[in-house]
Amino acid sequence: MIWNSFADFWAMGGYGLYVWGSFGVTAVCIALEQWWVKQARTKALNHVVNELAAAETQGKDWHS
Repeated sequence: MIWNSFADFWAMGGYGLYVWGSFGVTAVCIALEQWWVKQARTKALNHVVNELAAAETQGKDWHS
């Protein structure tokens, strides 16, 4: 596709709102997914640390 101006590029032949809206929604979803994974990882690591600390204070072996 050939665009005569930058405004034509943004308009995408009349489908600009759909095209750029789709890019925007996708970018937001990717950012939310990264945030969610980071939160889940932090929670999992904290859980492991707490389990190890509890096992250590109780004098139990982690693998038992």
